[in-house]
Amino acid sequence: MVNQVNILKLIRMNLVIGFFMFCSIIGFAQKNTDSKVVLITLDGLRWQELFTGADEKLVAHIDYVTDTLELKELYWRKSSKDRRKALMPFVWSTIDKKGRIHGNRTLGSKVNLTNKHRFSYPGYNEILSGKADDERINSNDKTPNPNRTILEIINSAKSYHNKVAAFGSWDVFPYIINEERSKIPVNAGFESATGVDLSANESFLNKLQSETPSPWSTVRLDVFTHNYALEYMKRSHPKLVYIAYGETDDFAHDGNYQAYLKSANRTDIFIKEIWKFIKSDPFYKGQTTLIITTDHGRGTEPIDTWKSHGDSVEGCDQVWVMALGKGIKSKGEIDSNEQLYSNQIAASIAKLLGVEVTHLDIGSEFEFITN
Repeated sequence: MVNQVNILKLIRMNLVIGFFMFCSIIGFAQKNTDSKVVLITLDGLRWQELFTGADEKLVAHIDYVTDTLELKELYWRKSSKDRRKALMPFVWSTIDKKGRIHGNRTLGSKVNLTNKHRFSYPGYNEILSGKADDERINSNDKTPNPNRTILEIINSAKSYHNKVAAFGSWDVFPYIINEERSKIPVNAGFESATGVDLSANESFLNKLQSETPSPWSTVRLDVFTHNYALEYMKRSHPKLVYIAYGETDDFAHDGNYQAYLKSANRTDIFIKEIWKFIKSDPFYKGQTTLIITTDHGRGTEPIDTWKSHGDSVEGCDQVWVMALGKGIKSKGEIDSNEQLYSNQIAASIAKLLGVEVTHLDIGSEFEFITN
């Protein structure tokens, strides 16, 4: 009889332990599916400006600056740390303190592309698909991407289905993301917001965009990309959002260093606004990781190569990446020797969102996700 009582007690204990283990597993899974990621790219922003601010050789160059006094007043300071903070104050006051920033090559931190072309479509494909595809992705043509991006992979996961969206200033992004195959909504180029439940701000943006000329035929001004993305986040609360700003690259191609710096500064303000919203919105607060990077670098020597990039321009494979928020251990500006690659970003996103991927589909994750 005593043995039977002990056996019954043991069974009850095991059931209780099993119940709590089950609850903890379910709780962990729920916590994992609560994770969100916002991926942001700044097209062609050099690591030199990010880490040292306005370039001494360019800030007063008569070929690239129309108002030297204004530009120096805005962004020129004696020390490189003061210059970079004047240019991108949110990056160097918040991300540097609460997140981590990789790519200052003068300190030994290196981030590189693996694709050999070193221009936009191959760069974005590498970031989003986790692998270079030099044979098939070798131009900026509007060709549907044969590779599955991390956006498409995440969207196919049950807990993230129809919770992925993308916004870009360049009109090639629907093809890079392969909107038709992936079924991911992509608002890019000069597209308007669509849907039956548009906010008043989205309706106004549609009107304003149609009435605002852009300096370029294939790229809209970033203010529209930014506000379309922010309004969609407020209305639909996607769990994975990609925002691709484009002005820095196009102003650089135009040889307009003044506008290039102003655009970088304006994008820093946009990122601050997104982070402020993330911290205030119950859906995103405490559950969101911000990852920011670029698709390629630019030249430095000869001086006019700052306008250009590609496989014939030295240094265009040199890029940077930063991260802030859930799952990111704060280390600030990395000042130790390391080698990271853009093709690791996609798997980092998968890991943050708790979606399993094979390395045959996508590259390995950044170490900053786990250490």
